[in-house]
Amino acid sequence: MEEALTKSVPLYFVVQADVLRERWYWTDKRLSSASRTYRLAFQPLSRQWRVSVATGAGPGGGLQYALHQNHDNLNAALASITRLANWQVAEATRVEGESDLVLDFRFRLDLALLPRPFQLGTNAQSEWNLDLRRRLAVPDTVQPGQGLMDPPDPEPAGATGSTPVKTP
Repeated sequence: MEEALTKSVPLYFVVQADVLRERWYWTDKRLSSASRTYRLAFQPLSRQWRVSVATGAGPGGGLQYALHQNHDNLNAALASITRLANWQVAEATRVEGESDLVLDFRFRLDLALLPRPFQLGTNAQSEWNLDLRRRLAVPDTVQPGQGLMDPPDPEPAGATGSTPVKTP
């Protein structure tokens, strides 16, 4: 993939997060879904790496990019893709009062957005198959400034009436 990038072939990464309510009697109910598409490309004239961000996913959606960032090296560009902050996955009113919530997170390389010659041979090559998934339990209460991946703040000494927090 790095060789394709240095030859100015853009790669498209899709980040998708779904908030689900677990049900024992049926499939999990999707309460909310959000996705972002990142386009990573090398600009040979300026010798910089460009990361573009679009909300949405898929080849038929006609992606419109809202943010472009230039980086001096590939490591900095990849770090900006893998660092997600302040991304609203669900509105608080949609998940308020719900229990048994999980966050289904997926990060993948979108092979459908590659140029056509790369699409034909990538299915047989395992190094082009990048698909990471993780499922996290959503805490019953999330305090302001605390993310889903952060551990809960320790309870102050002498406090009573703690609220249970689910851990993955």
